[in-house]
Amino acid sequence: MTTLAELIYAPLDGKWDVLAREALDAFVAERYPARAKNLHAIRVNGDTSDDAAPYAALIAPGQPKSGPYGGLSVVLFPRKQGPALVSMVTGTHGLSPDEQVLGRPGHARKVAAIARWLNGRAKELCAWSKRDPVRVDQELPHATRKLLAEYPNAIGKYGREIYGAFVPPGPRDAAHDALTRDAFTSFADLFFEERDLEPLSPHKKSRDELRSAWLANTFVSATGDDVVALLKQRRFVIVEGPPGVGKTRLADGLLRDRYVAQGTSIQFHPGTTYETFVGGLAPRSDAGELGLRFVATPGHLLRAAAAALADPTRDYLLHIDEINRADLSKVLGEAIYLFEPDSPDRVVTLAHDFGAPFGRTLRLPPNLHVLGTMNSADRSIAILDVAVRRRFAFVPMWPSASVVQASAGPLLQSAFERLFSTFLEHASDDAFALMPGHAYFLGDDARAARKLKSELAPLLREYLAQGYVGGFADEVRAYLDWVEASAGA
Repeated sequence: MTTLAELIYAPLDGKWDVLAREALDAFVAERYPARAKNLHAIRVNGDTSDDAAPYAALIAPGQPKSGPYGGLSVVLFPRKQGPALVSMVTGTHGLSPDEQVLGRPGHARKVAAIARWLNGRAKELCAWSKRDPVRVDQELPHATRKLLAEYPNAIGKYGREIYGAFVPPGPRDAAHDALTRDAFTSFADLFFEERDLEPLSPHKKSRDELRSAWLANTFVSATGDDVVALLKQRRFVIVEGPPGVGKTRLADGLLRDRYVAQGTSIQFHPGTTYETFVGGLAPRSDAGELGLRFVATPGHLLRAAAAALADPTRDYLLHIDEINRADLSKVLGEAIYLFEPDSPDRVVTLAHDFGAPFGRTLRLPPNLHVLGTMNSADRSIAILDVAVRRRFAFVPMWPSASVVQASAGPLLQSAFERLFSTFLEHASDDAFALMPGHAYFLGDDARAARKLKSELAPLLREYLAQGYVGGFADEVRAYLDWVEASAGA
């Protein structure tokens, strides 16, 4: 019996079509219930002529036995020397019967997660996904054509229809066999998942392990180590993410453990000004006739820079919470010129003499690190402009399923999984960034009702009221109905 890996690495010859049908039949029969027969068909074209594009595919049911087919499919494109291309393809006859699946944001998002996971495992670029599978009018990007260059006939004939691709690495060995088998299996599981079919019980653990592995790539979060390394390299970093993912907690931990109290934390708000952040004139009590006078007073940035200069052997961290709640261009003023990680010797002239150690000039010492934290769900404020974004390194921080699994009771775990699935399947890219963080789901089930009804539900209702989740509002309302029923009165 030909195994899946043997088929994929087998060269195209006169027997390949027979081996392909045998291997695909055996794979489906072993992994999925009998009703899988009604949810797919196997199509094989073993043409070995030089200009042909042979393939073996799992395709949607009800298709003609030959000629163009429609819907989503999992396709192997063999070649005469080297492994077959493993791909997700829309039929050349159109999107039906899978137009709803292919048009749903979640399908493309899952294929993209599989591709990122495969690249991470291989430690090289071996997989690619299309942003929008329904755009069969678009040619493959130039970089993707280079990745798939060994399959000229396949991309020449089906390049517009291919929306997920994996090139098995070589030479063939046990590790590459495992990666290739997992790539095809993940695509096949997704093919049947979109038809509401799960693997047989003996294979559910395998499916769950694969799915958990690639699903982790839908949310790629920075760790404390990542942020510290980036601060040392770039000096100016912003961590962004939705509420409840622990951005502020991360910054507090860095101040406490990595910078050992060599730093300070401040918070921006709409009233934050240049004078409070950089420095300016501030009233002081005076014994003279007027009773007060204005003196040059350093702001948070000047004080942090002075503290960093006081001990050049240690890094100093200025943490700015809610950094996007102030108009950062106005708050920074001419000091924006100093936020260049590769130019530590830049100097600006200040409007006033602030005394030692700066006087009327300001230079940010190289051991001063600035960490901003930013709530990506706050749409009431303008996004940071390009000039600011260019000067900061941005890293994402997303909800963590592993944290929920380790620290939540069954009800809260179920609540997280249901909401994550809702956002994964239906949210646009902008709305996907609003998925509430894991902090909303931590604790035992004794606290679950309170957390769900008094913390999570109000946030989701605010999303609905503001129109942030308009594209899938009914799905969010259905989730809120589930919360009401599950959390009790």
